[in-house]
Amino acid sequence: MCTGACSKFVAYGLYPLAAISIICNIILFFPDFETKYTSEDGPETPRITEQVKYMGGLVGGGIMVLVPAIHIHLTSAGKCCANRCGMFLSIGFAGLGVLGAIYSLAAAALGLSNGPLCLWNDPQQGPVWGTPFANTTGAYLQDKKMWDWCVEPKGVVEFNLGLFTTLLLTSILQLILCTVQMVNGLFGCLCGTCGDKEADAERRGCG
Repeated sequence: MCTGACSKFVAYGLYPLAAISIICNIILFFPDFETKYTSEDGPETPRITEQVKYMGGLVGGGIMVLVPAIHIHLTSAGKCCANRCGMFLSIGFAGLGVLGAIYSLAAAALGLSNGPLCLWNDPQQGPVWGTPFANTTGAYLQDKKMWDWCVEPKGVVEFNLGLFTTLLLTSILQLILCTVQMVNGLFGCLCGTCGDKEADAERRGCG
């Protein structure tokens, strides 16, 4: 497989992953698929899980991966970027994608570890909005009985668990693909691309 074909494979993989990250992050702002929690959210009336506001999926796994994906795709298109210089630049763009994937991964992992923000019955304060699983070191992930601690939004534990897990897996795949492109870009920079070889062949043919 030439470096251009590898770039196309990486880009085609990053496009849907970036889209999934963006969609998941947006949906997380609407627990129980209700808009009222977003509209009620504020410094003194928190209603949205803090890690959702980090925008890990939207900024990290979304924009910071989508931009490199576009450039990486161009290195396989046989046009402006399908050359040694384009492949060299793709290393930097892929590095940006790695940073974005790591940010998304960290936000998702923290979201899973702390659990969702919800209305629950605190033994000392009574009904209060907070993160009841924050000090359980992730024990709630294995004990479904603890999920009943959250009274509102309905099903928020399953909601956050599904979407943050999706973000976690998506960011891992993005990290792998961007790392592959960094290696591929290095080979393309040092050894040339398919476009370079075709251009050389045409020049020899004209001679």
